[in-house]
Amino acid sequence: MPLDPQVQMVLHHLSQTGDEELSFANISPEEARQSMVMSAYAEHIEPVKRVEDSYIPGPEGSIPIRVYYPMKERNTYPALVYYHGGGWVIGSLETHDNICRALTNLAECVTISVDYRLAPEHKFPAAVEDAYAAVKWIYDHHNEWQIDPEKIAVGGDSAGGNLAAVVSCLAKERQTPEIIYQVLIYPATNFQADTVSLRENSEGYFLTQEAMEWFKNHYLNSEADETNPLASPLLNDNLAGLPPALVITAEYDPLRDEGEQYADKLRNAGVEAACSRYDGVIHGFISMADIIDKGKEALKETGAALKNAFNTN
Repeated sequence: MPLDPQVQMVLHHLSQTGDEELSFANISPEEARQSMVMSAYAEHIEPVKRVEDSYIPGPEGSIPIRVYYPMKERNTYPALVYYHGGGWVIGSLETHDNICRALTNLAECVTISVDYRLAPEHKFPAAVEDAYAAVKWIYDHHNEWQIDPEKIAVGGDSAGGNLAAVVSCLAKERQTPEIIYQVLIYPATNFQADTVSLRENSEGYFLTQEAMEWFKNHYLNSEADETNPLASPLLNDNLAGLPPALVITAEYDPLRDEGEQYADKLRNAGVEAACSRYDGVIHGFISMADIIDKGKEALKETGAALKNAFNTN
């Protein structure tokens, strides 16, 4: 279908500022990080009961986390461990603050946002190691956060969706922690993808193929990493036994098809996997929920799916 009118307005506004595409040809990772922090500013900050910044032990030092508690109080809460997007190179607790606030209230859960190590200072698999260590530590120390250890989910958007998928696979392989659900929002699943959506949406729709190459070259050590299932979970041949999933994709997103292929592969492996494509929108539309109504719809769908998985009422 045609581009959503609100998306058209966003792209038009970005074109006026020269930022209509994520172009990183001549920009450093630090400059890209600063740009993302500035663009993540939101006029409306959704209130939650409380927010706590903390640190947990990681493989190579402390991992910063931000913990959100919902308005509805409980003795113990279900939990969502959330990994932000940003191509494994940019993004932070700040850039995804509003997504985490919204999901905290919509799912009535504690949300733990994980500030994993970024590339190129810390290349693959550093982000994977931090992502897994975070959910394992939270599971093992659930009492410290009033968390029900039998109701822990993982989720993330874009690169964070990739990490959530990979962590689910690692948790199954290592038989700990127990993860009951995974939310994969326009996830990257295959560094060797050659899809229709990649070809059709490679330019002009915010996330470009050029940007994706920039992220990949900073994140991975070599071409050999592209086929590692810890980087490309779509290439994992053993998806049976993974937790149920919700996969959200966007029509005008280069990553659309590989996200949907991952949902299909989960289902073919016997995993319950819902897949929702939002027509007319672009990569990152959920981060733009303040100005794109379909972003709000996707957040509500995600919150409802988590609430159902947690079996809360």
